[in-house]
Amino acid sequence: MVSPGKPVGDGETLMGARVEFRLLGPLLVLRDGATVPIPAGRPSALLAALLLNAGHVVPTEQLIEAVWGDSPPPSARVTVQNHVKRLRKVLGDVSHRRIRTYPNGYMINVEPGMLDVERFEELVHSARKEARESAWDRAASQLRDALSLWRDQPLANVDSAALAVREVPQLEEKRLQALEARIDADLHLGRHREVITELQQLADAYPLREHLDVLLILALYRDGRQAEALAAYQQARQLLIEELGAEPGIELQELHQRILSADPALTPAEPIPSAPVVASVVPRELPTTVPQFTGRMEELGALTELMERSSDAEAGAPMISVIGGTAGVGKTALAVRWAHHVAPDFPDGQLYADLRGYDPGRPVPTTDVLAGFLRGLGMPADDVPVREDERAARYRTLVSGRRILIVLDNAGSVEQVRPLLPGSACCPVVVTSRDALAGLVARDGATRLDLDVLPLGDSAKLLRELIGPRIDDSPEAAEALTTQCSRLPLALRTAAEFAAAHPAASLTDLVEDLSDPAQRLDLLDADGDPHTSVRSVFSWSYRHLAKDVARTFRLIGLHPGPVFDSKAAAALTGMTIAGARHVLEALIRASLVQHVRSDRYHMHDLLHAYAHQLAHIQESEQERRMAIGRLQHHYLHTPDPGGLDALA
Repeated sequence: MVSPGKPVGDGETLMGARVEFRLLGPLLVLRDGATVPIPAGRPSALLAALLLNAGHVVPTEQLIEAVWGDSPPPSARVTVQNHVKRLRKVLGDVSHRRIRTYPNGYMINVEPGMLDVERFEELVHSARKEARESAWDRAASQLRDALSLWRDQPLANVDSAALAVREVPQLEEKRLQALEARIDADLHLGRHREVITELQQLADAYPLREHLDVLLILALYRDGRQAEALAAYQQARQLLIEELGAEPGIELQELHQRILSADPALTPAEPIPSAPVVASVVPRELPTTVPQFTGRMEELGALTELMERSSDAEAGAPMISVIGGTAGVGKTALAVRWAHHVAPDFPDGQLYADLRGYDPGRPVPTTDVLAGFLRGLGMPADDVPVREDERAARYRTLVSGRRILIVLDNAGSVEQVRPLLPGSACCPVVVTSRDALAGLVARDGATRLDLDVLPLGDSAKLLRELIGPRIDDSPEAAEALTTQCSRLPLALRTAAEFAAAHPAASLTDLVEDLSDPAQRLDLLDADGDPHTSVRSVFSWSYRHLAKDVARTFRLIGLHPGPVFDSKAAAALTGMTIAGARHVLEALIRASLVQHVRSDRYHMHDLLHAYAHQLAHIQESEQERRMAIGRLQHHYLHTPDPGGLDALA
């Protein structure tokens, strides 16, 4: 988030003139309303990189990447210094107070309100607070003001591949989120008829953005156009099946069912008040454990060690453990299994929340989770504060000094978790997420526990628990089956369910049916259940990727082997090596790719098959041929013989 520099004095700008910087469109600088001509090319890229980090020192290496990418000239540092001098001259920064020099880089100072990105974020943040208090008119007005700051594509006239890959998609995503929030506010105000045309255009422009479909269908229904609303749902569903091979998310499916049942709550009306909750209760909110839980003894021991450390603590921050790993690896099963095992050690209760950070619907708002926790701790519903910060404060007060275990499942971001952390060291927290949640580790002292696929022995044991003696009759087929399922617990359970549904078929037949990676995903569909379909669960992670990261994921599916390096990824995507590494880091954080050793990455077979399918669905034949051609050219000119073997 952009952080402004401090003003020099009471309302006084740094140079004695009102200087405005605009990035939400072509880069534009105004001094007292007049345009300041910024040199095109590298100076404008340098200025944009500084403004995107206003108030913070930007390392010279980062500025060099923004200007030249991964191919800077030997004189890059000197050239950056010269460009800074040119910028200071055109900005009238004679005293070097606008752009300051530091030993490791440079920092630009911007007065509060003079950078459009900062102003946009402030307005959106304020609007979200108004929405939480149901002040929909003020929320809609502030969101309109925020969106009015956008003039075109961000940095439209800035020639920087690094900024285009790293910064522009993030800014565009913030605009879309603000637009969705503004339309949502309008719907709360009964303006459904006014927003239908706008929503239809947006749904056409962003066909895989399910929340836009939700808003459109709701607006049509409230306008008395039920048939059109149902047709819009069927169109959205068909598109998701064709493009992603997955059913719509929970939010869209639930809206469809509510329309079919003519739910009166869908029409603009007063909300139904919550039923009162009995006070002075000890929460026991853990869900049931997964049957036939197998293995994970080392991980269970690590979590127990965390609890023992928290029980010895008398004050300070809570102990936090983040269980990370790819979709279907068993993060929730491990957390819930361990939580039930140690529940007797927490006589004051256990709190649990599914944050739905990677579900097909929208994540659960933190303010709603806090309200649920407060009610679970005995607070009457009418006494729950309206504001999120007040709810968080009351929550910390109620758990202070008590032995309560807190499980936060399926977190999508650090921001979703942080307000839910207690202030007491005697309340350990277990978080599961497909994201690395690096900020929780760095700032809040969380311990990360990365969950890998099951070892071969535990995979076979799980199949034996699920299928029975048939495993012992065909040990070679059982071992092949665990390999085909990539030793993912979700896939193993789905395969076992398939085997149980076909008792006359041998495991050898099942292995043969699963030999084709594409058919494998179809057979592991679990009768269309989106929570147990391997493809659907993968799709929930895929949908959270930025556009360039999603494209890289698809094209990696065209690589013939499971292990590749950044150079191969760069060849497949046509990116620079630095750009490919940046995107691979995003895939690692999303637990879709593993970093196995120095510049070596791995994608397990089922994810590789899913990526391969997406490449054939979303990439044209010409694009696939070009990607494979670049990869072949790379391996033909690389000293790494392993690459040539992979293509053989």
